Amino acid sequence: MPSEETRERINKVVELSRTVIHYGWIPFIIYVGFTRSNPQPSLIKLISPLA
Repeated sequence: MPSEETRERINKVVELSRTVIHYGWIPFIIYVGFTRSNPQPSLIKLISPLA
């Protein structure tokens, strides 16, 4: 059985992973769609809605 310190470390790693996935999922999907589209739009059109 893992010690209390090990459980705390695992819990911190899981919480950090959840945070990274939570805030990184949509940008990742946008990036994949941007790089896989054909023809590939310019980067300024992706960033600026007025361009």
